[in-house]
Order: sequence, then C-alpha cells, then structure tokens
Amino acid sequence: MAATDACVIFDIGGVLELTPPTGWVRTWEERLGLPPGTVHERMGDVWQAGSLGSIAEREVYEQLAARLRLDRPQVEAFVADLWTEYLGTPNEELIAYARGLRGKCRLGILSNSFVGARERETALYGFDELVEEIVYSHEIGIEKPDPRAFEAACVALGVEPERCLFIDDFAVNVGAAEAAGMQGHLFEDNARTIARIASHVDGARGVAAEL
Repeated sequence: MAATDACVIFDIGGVLELTPPTGWVRTWEERLGLPPGTVHERMGDVWQAGSLGSIAEREVYEQLAARLRLDRPQVEAFVADLWTEYLGTPNEELIAYARGLRGKCRLGILSNSFVGARERETALYGFDELVEEIVYSHEIGIEKPDPRAFEAACVALGVEPERCLFIDDFAVNVGAAEAAGMQGHLFEDNARTIARIASHVDGARGVAAEL
C-alpha cells in the first residue's frame, strides 16, 4: 500500500464489542455481604496492574481469593462474570464493514485491555484476522489516553499519524488521538461511524489519485 493510503484504528470495548454494564460487581458484593464499592476498593490496584500487564492472570486470581476471601469455585465464577461483561457481544455490522475494508486501507486496533484479553478475543471474535496489528495496553504497559499508546499503534502499523482515523467510544481518547496527530471519531452508532470511515478512506484515495 502507498504512503498516501488511509489507516483506520479501532478501539475494542464499546466499538467492536458491545459491552453494556451487567451489574456483576454489585451482584457479587451483595452475595458476599459487602458494601457497595468494596470490590473496586480492594482490587483497584490489581485491576490497574492487569491493564498494564505488570501482573499475570494467575496472580489476579490469587489476589481475588486473598482480598475477597473467595474459595476456588467462587474465584472461577467471579472471573467468568468479569469476562462476560468485558467481552460483551460482537458488533457484527461494524466488524463486517471492517472486514470489507481489508486491502483498501491499513487496519489496526488500539485497546485498553486486561491480561488474558488477546487469547479470549482471538478465540471468540478473531480480531487477529480482522486487522493487521492489535496493540493491547497490557502488552505494551501503556494505556490510552497516554500519547505513547497512539505512537505505539502507528509504529506497529508502520504508518504516519496523519493518515490514521482513530475510533473510540470515550471522548478523552479521541481527543488524545487528535493531539497525537491522528484524525478522531467518537463512536456513537454504526451508521455515523461507517460514514466517517468511508469518507476517510475515499479522501485518501482521492489524494493518491492526484499524485
């Protein structure tokens, strides 16, 4: 592909995956007789470590057992509920559209993630076959909106920021992408997102045709 070709970089949760809150944390607090907010108070540093890859998945489960006083079956059930919300359901329409873009532009993913996400998302949704590169926060040790996260995505894809359209469901991340030199789009629905991608890709083709 030419240097003028467009690049589209997707977020996962809330974009390629539909992840509405399931209320699983409060359900567990009620089950364990804990006040609201206790789980995140006790596990907050572990969640952060998992997002940055500074703790192994096995260690997360050990900390769950120790801090919430869960036995092994409870840990397994807790983790299952965690991943159910995390993984959500596939945004089939947007995924199908992205699949149709292959060969027309560069495609990547930049995701704030958690240890174990790549294996599960690959098995369930095949994102590794949808795009050329997936940059996970737990693998690079950096989360959006840190500008280094966007730089890492560009380096992985071998593209310049100005050729990239970044799509995320959090305005702070879209703003950070724009500050890093990318174009940004706040995901609100598939129709507007697909139209924005089409405009971006067609615009790059127009530039290429003039050269």
